[in-house]
Amino acid sequence: MPYIDCHTHVNFAAFKDDYKEVAGRALKNDVYFINVGSQKDTSQSAVDFAHEFESGVWAVIGLHPIHTARTFHDAQELGSATNDSGFTSRGEDFDYEQYKKMALDPKTVAIGECGLDYFHLEGDIEDAKVRQKEAFLLQMKLAKEVGKPLMIHCRDAFPDLLRILKDHSSELNDLPGVAHFFAGTPEEAREMLQMGFYFTFGGAITFPHKPGKGIDYAEIIKLLPPDRILSETDAPYLAPVPFRGKRNEPLYVVEVVKKLADLKGLSTGEMKEQVWQNAQRVFKIS
Repeated sequence: MPYIDCHTHVNFAAFKDDYKEVAGRALKNDVYFINVGSQKDTSQSAVDFAHEFESGVWAVIGLHPIHTARTFHDAQELGSATNDSGFTSRGEDFDYEQYKKMALDPKTVAIGECGLDYFHLEGDIEDAKVRQKEAFLLQMKLAKEVGKPLMIHCRDAFPDLLRILKDHSSELNDLPGVAHFFAGTPEEAREMLQMGFYFTFGGAITFPHKPGKGIDYAEIIKLLPPDRILSETDAPYLAPVPFRGKRNEPLYVVEVVKKLADLKGLSTGEMKEQVWQNAQRVFKIS
């Protein structure tokens, strides 16, 4: 049974000089991983990346909500920064046919990361929200058409996200998808659980939690059944303890699985096996 990093970005600019070495370290240590796209270019690179490896590497393709409008972002994603802190995203309309072509590739296992992100809103906020919702609905439609799960990103927008999912429940697959690095409330987790979603968690669950501040990941994880939990890194961001502060990479998902095991009262081996079985079920991989 391998470990699996269900949401990572070795297809991002942060790894342009050593992505083969990063992938090699993971696969050599029985860590499989799924590269996730954020717009057209990184989605295509995720698919191309997956085809470089016979097994153990897959792709997710889609348009991240922050890329539906022109906003300021991290250079680790696409590179070509005008300074050391980031760049301005071009703002992208969701090209259904172009993404459908990528979605039908056998190495593509989900659609996303898509959803809503109100944390990064700039400029005309209401217009930005409308663009995010429109792109999300199109990606829901695509996921239904190709029969693949959603990889959902949601930040500071769960009421709207849940409303959309409920209003368009007929457009969801029987196994609807994954809430990537879930950052909602326990009640929101229960609602998504009832809809059939799975949940990924990453390095932040290994950070010390101060009561009353931030998200209590331990509380969320403890309420979820083991057969709905997945591990991720979201590399290059948020490396887990003991690698905190360094560039994250898929190999470090082992530390996430250890923490998940601790929170669920399982051995690391048991948690590793459970996560792999969950990933096989939701992404139809082997």
